[in-house]
Amino acid sequence: MQVWKEYQEQNKERFLNELLDLLRIPSVSARSEHKEDMNKCAEVVKQRLLEAGADKATVYTTAGHPVVYGEKIIDASKPTVLVYGHYDVQPADPLNLWHNDPFNPTIKDGKIFARGACDDKGQFYMHVKALETMVKTNTLSVNVKFLIEGEEEVGSANLGKFLEDQKELLKADVILISDTAMLSMENPSIDVGVRGLTYIEVEVTGPNRDLHSGVYGGAVANPITILAKMIASLHDENNHITIPGFYDDVVLCSDAERKQLANAPYSEEEYKNDLGVKELWGEKGYTTNERTGIRPTLEVNGIWGGYTGEGAKTVLPSKAFAKISCRLVPNQTTAKTEKLLIDHLKKIAPAYITLKASLHHGGDPYMTPVDSIEYKAAAKAIEATFGKAPIPVRGGGSIPITALFESILGLKTVFMGFGLDSDNLHSPNEKYDIFNYYKGIETIPYFHKFYDEMK
Repeated sequence: MQVWKEYQEQNKERFLNELLDLLRIPSVSARSEHKEDMNKCAEVVKQRLLEAGADKATVYTTAGHPVVYGEKIIDASKPTVLVYGHYDVQPADPLNLWHNDPFNPTIKDGKIFARGACDDKGQFYMHVKALETMVKTNTLSVNVKFLIEGEEEVGSANLGKFLEDQKELLKADVILISDTAMLSMENPSIDVGVRGLTYIEVEVTGPNRDLHSGVYGGAVANPITILAKMIASLHDENNHITIPGFYDDVVLCSDAERKQLANAPYSEEEYKNDLGVKELWGEKGYTTNERTGIRPTLEVNGIWGGYTGEGAKTVLPSKAFAKISCRLVPNQTTAKTEKLLIDHLKKIAPAYITLKASLHHGGDPYMTPVDSIEYKAAAKAIEATFGKAPIPVRGGGSIPITALFESILGLKTVFMGFGLDSDNLHSPNEKYDIFNYYKGIETIPYFHKFYDEMK
């Protein structure tokens, strides 16, 4: 609608500056020293919701970081859209790889470089500005609720209880999330599913103390060596995961869906050049898009032990550690995968080390039916602003809370993200194109309009 574009054009500089202010708050949920920053960010989000036209907005305390809730109710008989997002961000480490201060956003070549620029401050804030656009132009046609949490990057440990306690408050017809990516702005897409996640930490202990590697080396097992061998055994020569039963529940994609995935624009050379690699690696028999969308994976996210400081120290370490995650596809579950992984590691652990394993967090996979009203409304909204129908794709990442939304609130989720896979999520120099930010603000009101009409 022209009235939306006019309002957004008149206010676009303010929309951008407000996002930059939000990005300056180091709301790192994983670090205890940022507790006050988390509280500050929650209060700012609350204030921005009220300024955008929400009837009310509240910061709810939890056993961890706060949850921000807001709502604009225009008519109880109208559909209600519950917008989910998160204001917490990943740690910025390693800081020396950033080209700018991660919490002092820098604009270069039309892109915002800052931690949280895309994941997820830039994306959830589009919805706040979309609400303002509809309220100020008197065009809001549905009820809108906001649930913006502060623990997504650490597993949303307290959100399940919040959902249980606030079922009445959170009553809605659909969940709308912008925390995913498009193929490109030239080839818009919608994630019809996200993978699940199982994330564990492993501790391997050999001798009861660090040892002199000259005196004891060759006589006592080195925990780092043993852990490395165990991890290496988790894939075979075809890069197939070797854990017994790991693939038992995997739903194989039909030939039709694989054909549809193959239609998505993709250049292997561009992919390799962007990542700075000479060759790609993955499960034999599957394409890159299939490996990152329809197939489960197992990755080592971190491994350490022994002496890693400056200079040399000839030590045979007592302990070695690793963080291991699995991305899951329908119908795998976090609980079963966690057990399979830990049981297998214990089984293959040799007698000369002791192994401990613990779960960090996880979540089950989620799929949005492409014949649902919410998907059709999102697809129609994107076509209205991009001029072409979006390509349905499977997202490689995980949004663990979506399975809880369905099991606790009984609500389906639709993903409408405007990021790009190249936005360096969780990495140094995270970015978000200003064009994408504005495009999201332009598109979101159409979702509400079309959802109301279809509902």
